[in-house]
Amino acid sequence: MTPKILFLIPLLPLLCGALNALAGRALPRRLAVALAVGGVAAAALVTLACWPLADGGGTRTVLYTWLASGKLQVPMAIYFDRLSASMTLMVTSVAALIHLYAVGYMKEEEAYARFFALLNLFVFAMLAIVLADNLLVLFLGWEGVGFCSYALIGYWYRERKNAEAGRKAFLVTRVGDVFLGIGLLWLFRLFGTLSITEINAGAHYLPPVLATILVLLLLAGACGKSAQMPLMTWLADAMAGPTPVSALIHAATMVTAGVYLLCRFFPLVQQSPAAMGAIASVGALTALYAATCALTQREIKRVLAYSTMSQIGYMFLAVGAGSVSAAMFHLFTHAFFKACLFMGAGCIIHLYGGENDISRMGGLGRRSPVVFWTFLGAALCLAGVPLTGGFFSKDAILAAAAGGGHPLFWLLLGVGLVTALLTAIYTFRLLYLVFAGECREHEPDHHLSPLMLWPLVPLALLGLGGGLLNLPPMVGGGETLTNYLGSLAGSAHAPSHLAESVLAVASALMVLGGWLLAKRLYGRGPAREESPLAGFLLRGWGADRMVELAILAPFRAFSRFFWRGIDGKVVDGLLDSAARGCGAWGEGLRQLTTGRISRYLAAFAWGLVLVLGWFLVNLGWGG
Repeated sequence: MTPKILFLIPLLPLLCGALNALAGRALPRRLAVALAVGGVAAAALVTLACWPLADGGGTRTVLYTWLASGKLQVPMAIYFDRLSASMTLMVTSVAALIHLYAVGYMKEEEAYARFFALLNLFVFAMLAIVLADNLLVLFLGWEGVGFCSYALIGYWYRERKNAEAGRKAFLVTRVGDVFLGIGLLWLFRLFGTLSITEINAGAHYLPPVLATILVLLLLAGACGKSAQMPLMTWLADAMAGPTPVSALIHAATMVTAGVYLLCRFFPLVQQSPAAMGAIASVGALTALYAATCALTQREIKRVLAYSTMSQIGYMFLAVGAGSVSAAMFHLFTHAFFKACLFMGAGCIIHLYGGENDISRMGGLGRRSPVVFWTFLGAALCLAGVPLTGGFFSKDAILAAAAGGGHPLFWLLLGVGLVTALLTAIYTFRLLYLVFAGECREHEPDHHLSPLMLWPLVPLALLGLGGGLLNLPPMVGGGETLTNYLGSLAGSAHAPSHLAESVLAVASALMVLGGWLLAKRLYGRGPAREESPLAGFLLRGWGADRMVELAILAPFRAFSRFFWRGIDGKVVDGLLDSAARGCGAWGEGLRQLTTGRISRYLAAFAWGLVLVLGWFLVNLGWGG
């Protein structure tokens, strides 16, 4: 098998997206959507066919030289090793199911060609990040997912709030992109190469302080794309886009890009224990913050959005604790059950005729069994119920934190356990309010396309059984993913079996406590959530307001000062004064050319007087 076949993985979605963008409206609708789904599904099949190429040190292949300047040669190259191969298979397979779901979800949409073109381009951009062999290709994909998120979140741009949500996502993530760009340029300056593998190989030569600065720059970029503190304010508003977009962003593309970036550069990351502590702290704090916000959200997709932010925080905690395998394990299981949850949420919203508020729902468990059972299975994974995929992957992260060997990680472990309790509370709250009891507002009366229902089944099963990917030895597993990644799995110290067992029991107790508390509060319907604390959490701790006061308002005042003060008063004032002066001089000179003979004779007379006066003065001086 020629290695160049690897290029089909990103190029198939790109080609199908380009065809839809250029000629999708002229094609029959079925052909256009078949191109979109088929391009991503074919990429998944090619990934499976190329799986042996990831063995050993992986396979690097070059398509052509993208940029050449003196000694600098930047190839359009991809690198297919065990880390990128496993990530590629997850992205393409989950994205293919989401595309299939989107065919049913968007069946009434007129601008389907634009939608599916952007959806394919989104997958291509993510694959460019995952398969990038050098920093320039990685940055191409990084900016690509930023553009696609902007276009897809604001897809229904005729509604102002949707356009503003897309713009907000674009601008907030751009803050992180600036720091990432600085970090990538600095890496190129230090190593003299754009190759990611060469940079990782030489990372141990960096001084600790310099390594810390570089990793913090990468962390800032990752925080933007993965919606971690303090660049997390865009994600909840990103729910303005169509539900398939939300599923793709949260499960297979955008928010997982930051986690993958840190895993890809882990040989560099591990050179700085201080930066690893910062990564773990950011992740744990974001996980706790987002879990508290999810407790009081009323819109079903916003609950899931904050839960994504929280679960991505767990993945950052794993990277900071030194366990790439734990981060990737949770990334995979989370992709399965979160895609199922978002797609299930889309079905629920459709059944209720566009209703988003979970306090107005209820009794859906009897109305749509497929939605209920698949959503329940995915929700159990999110809550971390024992023996589900989410339970094993979350416990792997807690175990990595327990083996961190520093008091900071014991503190972060406690934060992780508290977050697990909160996660169980808001997850069971969601289940009770949507599926239990009787309908509180109106009966669900819409029908669902089979294309919206059946993609939920494999995702729910993959989430529930996802623990098999990396079962720990304490339950007789062989840590398959950790062994498969080998040297790429990270440097975490595994705790003892006793410590793992204690953590597993503690995690299970958190789930049990969360379920009992949610049942007591919401088992009979919505509880009153009108306290100041509930409002504070509903507004996301007032993060948007803080950004407004700390950054946007001063920026507007600063801009207004330069606009009205400097530009309006000083610059325009000087120019206007000069113009008025020239006008006055011109008006004065104009009086000399009126065409009246009397004025000209008077001017001659005065001129004669001045000339005679000049002669008299000179004669006087001469005398």
